[in-house]
Amino acid sequence: MKRIMGVDYGDARTGIAVSDLLCSIVGATAVIHSRNAEKTISQICEMAQKQDVGEIVVGLPKNMDGSEGPRAALCREFAQQLEQATGLPVRLWDERRTTVEAHNILSQHNYHGKKRKDTVDAVAASLILEGYLAFRGR
Repeated sequence: MKRIMGVDYGDARTGIAVSDLLCSIVGATAVIHSRNAEKTISQICEMAQKQDVGEIVVGLPKNMDGSEGPRAALCREFAQQLEQATGLPVRLWDERRTTVEAHNILSQHNYHGKKRKDTVDAVAASLILEGYLAFRGR
């Protein structure tokens, strides 16, 4: 069985979360610090290969009314490039409120300042992956 990777794509940082082998929970997280999409994709390809990933889920930022803005178009393009580079199926997953929820989780656990900034994207990727895993489990 192959793992599933969740991706929270951002301008400066991209959060990564990888499932356990049973694809039931988040097993590992990381943050890629890069403003270059090609470099980010290259690092994701490397991680996916090392972690034996078989599927990738990229967060799709939708507006609260369900519409898509410019950020969603960037994520769609990124997901297509990622699918071509990895050769893996890449799914898009509605990520509404994941970053807000990630900030709330970190606040509850007393993460502030640089510590929060370095962690929030990985937490958001975990929430994207958890949502997708729960959907698959139904």
